[in-house]
Amino acid sequence: MSTTDPMATGQNPTSTGTGGTSADTTSAGGTGGRENMKGHLNEAGGHLKQAARDGSEALRGAASAAGEHLRSGTEQVRNDLSSGARASRAAADELGGAAREQYDDIMDKGRELCDSAAELIRERPLVAFGSAFAAGWIIAKLARGGR
Repeated sequence: MSTTDPMATGQNPTSTGTGGTSADTTSAGGTGGRENMKGHLNEAGGHLKQAARDGSEALRGAASAAGEHLRSGTEQVRNDLSSGARASRAAADELGGAAREQYDDIMDKGRELCDSAAELIRERPLVAFGSAFAAGWIIAKLARGGR
């Protein structure tokens, strides 16, 4: 009777002499191991299903939270844009008011200048006529090029 080392012969130390694994052989003749394996596989499948359900729930929760955060951010952007638009309108109104004031000031100064010129013409008509004649003559000379 020679005892050989299973490692030295290249055999699997957990294998039985019939070529199966030790899980295949039970006291019930090999079918108990298969049933045991099926039970473990069913249990593993149940755990995987539960993990998938839990992951799906977590994903739904995260998506819901992200959607709520997005809605909140969108509302904040709308509020900011609305505030910016109101400020822009107020600035435009203020600028328009300032432009109207300047326009009115310039028009008033122009009216004052015309009134002053009319008063000067009434007080000294010959000086006004002579000044107008001289200005016309100078402009005509410049326009002709000095001929």
